[in-house]
Amino acid sequence: MTVTIVGSQLGDEGKGGIVDLYGDAADIVVRYQGGDNAGHTVVEGDEEYKLSLVPSGAIRGKVGLLGNGCVVNPRTLFDEIDGLQERGLDPDVRVAKRAHTILPYHRVLDGIEEEAKSDSDLEAGTTGRGIGPTYEDKVGRRGIRIGDLLDPEVLRERLEYVVPYNRAIVEDVYGMDAGEEFDVDALHEEFSEYGRRLRENGMAVNAGEFVQNRIDEGDNVMFEGAQGTSIDIDHGIYPYVTSSNPTAGGACTGTGIGPTTVGQGEIIGIVKAYLSRVGTGPLPTELEGDEESEDLAHYIREEGGEYGTVTGRPRRVGWLDMPMLRHAARASGFTGLAINHLDVLAGLDEVKVGHSYQLDGEEVFTMPATTERWGDCEPNLRTFDGWPDPDWEQVAAEGYEALPENARAYLDYVSEELDTPIYAVGVGPNRSQTIVLERPFEA
Repeated sequence: MTVTIVGSQLGDEGKGGIVDLYGDAADIVVRYQGGDNAGHTVVEGDEEYKLSLVPSGAIRGKVGLLGNGCVVNPRTLFDEIDGLQERGLDPDVRVAKRAHTILPYHRVLDGIEEEAKSDSDLEAGTTGRGIGPTYEDKVGRRGIRIGDLLDPEVLRERLEYVVPYNRAIVEDVYGMDAGEEFDVDALHEEFSEYGRRLRENGMAVNAGEFVQNRIDEGDNVMFEGAQGTSIDIDHGIYPYVTSSNPTAGGACTGTGIGPTTVGQGEIIGIVKAYLSRVGTGPLPTELEGDEESEDLAHYIREEGGEYGTVTGRPRRVGWLDMPMLRHAARASGFTGLAINHLDVLAGLDEVKVGHSYQLDGEEVFTMPATTERWGDCEPNLRTFDGWPDPDWEQVAAEGYEALPENARAYLDYVSEELDTPIYAVGVGPNRSQTIVLERPFEA
């Protein structure tokens, strides 16, 4: 059986925690897109693990696979693996041979390109990890794949082709000096060593074949998306998007497993009980513009720890946006919802939701196709009575009916609007602070 985890908003929904929650019943967890821009925090007991590349399930002793839809920085990969080993874990991580490699010059280009956009409204708020330039090389058919690292001669050939191309962008387009990140000999030496480690540890695999064999053997497979639906390159608020497909379709192209297999499994949309994001661009339900809204945004940001796992940047905060969620549910076909951070809103006198938009005098219920039109939308807000701040550990232990009545009304509204049942409710950072209504692998 397969279960696919999809972010339904702008990233930061708490996907890693849900993967970890359901990971006990999974045999293999597969990241299907993104790279080390996808920070996620997993709490296990008193231990907190901040990861940006290693799949969350590795903390639970599961096989973690970075699929061919990922872009992989070997420096980050082995730093994280070594760090987990130092903390007493022995993560079993595999990498698709078809996945593309992030090289040092990609990070240089990322910084230069984002700086060039900083004086315009096109700044995407990237993490500077080289994700976009790596995907650009991939689409331009000049990328270096993980499989290329395994053969030093092939790696040399690839580097001698692509490095001069990217050096020319730095020097001829931006008029800057290309540094050591563009030294073919140094790159070949370093990344050949990563190839040796991948080869000797049996980490590089044919992802589609590897996963299908596990499914045929009866194993449970979890597909883990990074980022969120509204920053999907095809379905998001372009150009303020990531460079890959976090939606459920990305689980197919990013692993080599067909849509009939993914579609026959569960697809769980992860929802944060409010909205947050890093970067520029429209945000119709954003809390801003007056002192009361700014104070409320600050309160939610502090209570929710709304700072980027990778960048540390403070996130923008807004009310839950239902047109965004309707768009996400349609794009991925959610069979269940996991709603996180409900506890962050506790103690407020009232909680609001962007139920729909007002656009050109009409009420619309989903996101417009262009970001410019989305920016023209004004939210039609619905107000819910707030709820108290109980002992959330006890509430989680007792179950859904132990939630404050007004909190249940809020959750029931979301479920009814999306016509999708709630599978889990997160009321704190620990696994023990999650109310579990359904366990999809055990159904």
